[in-house]
Amino acid sequence: MPRSRQRLRPAGAALCLLLVAAGCASDDGAGATEVPTELRLAVGGESEEGYDPTLGWGRYGSPLFQSTLLTRNADLSIGTDLATDYSVSEDGLVWSVDIRDDAEFSDGEPVTAEDVAYTFTTAAKEGGLTDVTSLKSAEVVDEDTVELTLVKPQSTFVNRLVSLGIVPEHAHGKDYAQKPVGSGPFTLVDWAKGEQLVVARNDNYYGEKSPFERVVFVFTDEDASLAAARTGDVHVAGLPAALATQEISNMRLEAITSIDNRGMHFVTVPDEGRKSPAGLPIGNDVTADKAIRQAVNYAVDRQALVDGVLEGFGSPATGPVDNSPWYNPDSAIEDADVDRAKKLLADAGWTDSDNDGVVEKEGRDATFTLLYPAGDSLRQGLALSVVDQVKPAGIKITTEGVSWDEIYKRLHTDSVLFGWGSHDPYEMYSLYKSDLAGSDLLNAGYYSNKVVDGHLDAALAATDPEEANEHWKAAQIDADGNGFSAPADAAWAWLVNLEHTYYVNDCLDLGETHIEPHGHGWPITASIGEWTWTC
Repeated sequence: MPRSRQRLRPAGAALCLLLVAAGCASDDGAGATEVPTELRLAVGGESEEGYDPTLGWGRYGSPLFQSTLLTRNADLSIGTDLATDYSVSEDGLVWSVDIRDDAEFSDGEPVTAEDVAYTFTTAAKEGGLTDVTSLKSAEVVDEDTVELTLVKPQSTFVNRLVSLGIVPEHAHGKDYAQKPVGSGPFTLVDWAKGEQLVVARNDNYYGEKSPFERVVFVFTDEDASLAAARTGDVHVAGLPAALATQEISNMRLEAITSIDNRGMHFVTVPDEGRKSPAGLPIGNDVTADKAIRQAVNYAVDRQALVDGVLEGFGSPATGPVDNSPWYNPDSAIEDADVDRAKKLLADAGWTDSDNDGVVEKEGRDATFTLLYPAGDSLRQGLALSVVDQVKPAGIKITTEGVSWDEIYKRLHTDSVLFGWGSHDPYEMYSLYKSDLAGSDLLNAGYYSNKVVDGHLDAALAATDPEEANEHWKAAQIDADGNGFSAPADAAWAWLVNLEHTYYVNDCLDLGETHIEPHGHGWPITASIGEWTWTC
């Protein structure tokens, strides 16, 4: 369930004096205040591609300007939004969706079944970041019913109904991403690129309307966001854990549970001179040894990473899908165990014959490189800590902070400290399915296990969500000990799950916060319709 920690709550009696510009003013001198008409948020960067769902906008959270057919509740269960109901055929191929009849786009035109069919067809053709490639056809059955037919069964297709915002066929032109028209709770008023985005409440919205007339998203770096929080220039400021340790007058700290994780992938195949489809070299003779991968997993003290690098704002990561309904707790390594790491290495023939502190096997030292994006202080801190933690086991890791261009060139030969985390279990499929090896960032380590492939395929083909979840869990580790997780093949060493930390004005109630995905977009706005002013 979502967990929101609230700390640093000063009394805030003089709050109004700091927020007059935002519309807060005392009405009778007794401490009561008027609701500000405008909220100012510093919660992440802008979408450089714009705000077109058919190209990927909204895939990490609410698209804000557009409605989605379904919605994800705070506990990750599925609810309805633009759809009033949906059903799936027994063979899993046909998804029938009933559309509500009281929704309008922000230009006053009604939302129709034709718009829904158009959106899905267009998204499939565009091949954008919202993956709808499994769609065969989208057909209007009657004025309020659409049938979405798939090429083959896909249990995760429900997430497309959750994440793909519906666009109007009549207004979906080449400039749409810059000037979106939708049926969501807000409309875009002005976008000063690199500076701020101004949105207004959509008074024609069919759902619960926000009490705030306008919301301004300011695009600032971390230091500027912190300064704006201190001066009261923003009502919400999203900041990394390293900056979330101080008291700010009239603001509280909210730490929201997420599936946003950090972990290091291993190249699981040896160097045999192979090249990827993009012509990049493949293979690492050290991390191709499962004993090395397992030893790293057992040597890492994940709780120490949470306490030391995340300042306590997070939890140890035992896999890529912690906190989700498809997580298998049997896949977890609960505590660091350097002695077990040493034994795993020794049993596999890794010994320190020259007493230099690094084990070797067949003349090869147990050493490899771990890359992280230059300028990412969090990943740098995690990488350096992992180096220190695995050293007593006899493994030497060299870290490098490099550009993403350099990472793309080397991700099939060196380990990379990645960040992932999605409400969609298909991400797990992408990271571990053998036939996706080398597809951009997907399965960058060329991991392959036929048993795991079978579990992943069965999960994707299942027509019952509970059956699908059992297969997802088996892919992590099954009853026979097969799986991609640390106690089995150890294709990754997952390190930490982040809590997303926000300074929030003491008068602003965020309602029931949602478990957030990876931090792209503005995931905190998933509950923006529930936000209220309490002073």
